[in-house]
Amino acid sequence: MTVLVTGATGTVGRALVEHLLARGARVRALTRDPRRAHFPDGVEVVAGNLADPAGLGRAFHGVTAVHLITFDGADHAPLATGAALAELARGAGVRRVTVLGGDVEKSPLETAVEAGGLGWTRLSPVEFMSNALEWAGSVRTEGVVREAFPEVRSAVVHEADIAEVAAVALTEDGHAGREYWLTGPESLTAPEKVRIIGEVLGREVRHVELTRDEVVGQWRQQGYAEEDIAFFLAMRTDPPEAGYTVLPTVREVTGRPARTFAHWVRENAAAFGG
Repeated sequence: MTVLVTGATGTVGRALVEHLLARGARVRALTRDPRRAHFPDGVEVVAGNLADPAGLGRAFHGVTAVHLITFDGADHAPLATGAALAELARGAGVRRVTVLGGDVEKSPLETAVEAGGLGWTRLSPVEFMSNALEWAGSVRTEGVVREAFPEVRSAVVHEADIAEVAAVALTEDGHAGREYWLTGPESLTAPEKVRIIGEVLGREVRHVELTRDEVVGQWRQQGYAEEDIAFFLAMRTDPPEAGYTVLPTVREVTGRPARTFAHWVRENAAAFGG
């Protein structure tokens, strides 16, 4: 079978390419700039943009399964081309589709895929472990992480676990029409994640608590709109239960336990100065 992976240069996409290759699938990777993709030998790389379906005929030709992302890779805006992408998949004879959701509410792309008679599986991960890379600079230079809302928990998930669930759904029967909420094996606060980073690095890393006003000021300085800031605050002061509830989905789908945050830190220790 040939599997088309969109968002192939992202953290989930790259891991998915590797998992599919390990399963013996032929992989076609969609990227805006094939010259900078640097995929393993045997991966067919094609140029394309999900926001421009008219140019994706070659990418979809002959594929039996497709992994879709719900946002434009350039500015992370929700894709408005869901109906056209669903039609491309249907016309190509695609039998299985995984859709990486980015919100609690379904995107226009997810709605179109579900309405299009395709064998879809929705992947709904909570917070990515890779968000901790935002702390890498201050950990390297000062041994400090500055974060507000220290009591808020998150069942952070390893991107490779998301990819492995997608690989199973794209290559095996029994996953059509399912929505998989994906979490790691622990629900962690920021201070707990900081402690784990320090333990893996073998040196002290301190958590410094920011006030609400300080963190809002940072977001404004970074150029976020007021509606974005309101959303960030809501997620931190009254997070949805799904964001901090550990689920066994990764183990149930893949047959092995979800990777821990410590596992992720060991893989990315160099970014933190380890």
